[in-house]
Amino acid sequence: MTDDSESESGRVTLAFSLSAIDRLADPAAVFEDATAWSRSIGIVDDDINRIEQVVAEHDLRQDFDMADRDKWFALEEICETESTPRHVYVGASDADMRVATMFCWEYVNIAEAAEKSDWELSETPSGSGLVGRLVTALRAQFS
Repeated sequence: MTDDSESESGRVTLAFSLSAIDRLADPAAVFEDATAWSRSIGIVDDDINRIEQVVAEHDLRQDFDMADRDKWFALEEICETESTPRHVYVGASDADMRVATMFCWEYVNIAEAAEKSDWELSETPSGSGLVGRLVTALRAQFS
């Protein structure tokens, strides 16, 4: 996903859902790439503990303080406080799309964002679901 405007970098506020992060083969590389054209970047979702875990595990830049807010309130507040011309929420589900479109956010599905930006998706999603936890445990055991 690139910033299509012809202006300087830093014109986008970019947020990812946890489900989108789980689909990425290398979240750190994606964040590094997106930093070139994003003023603010981070993960916005309801599971604050998991956000902290993912940020620490992949050494990600996290510009959004989730505190005790759910993603609905956080996205609304970020939209009101970030003065970038574009606010983009990258997600992987209909629920992600619903929350993004309630406020000033553009919604981009992770598969579309990855295709446009040459980001690599993992073949097996990681994450907090049963399959994700099993895959993560197996990877850890054989690493």
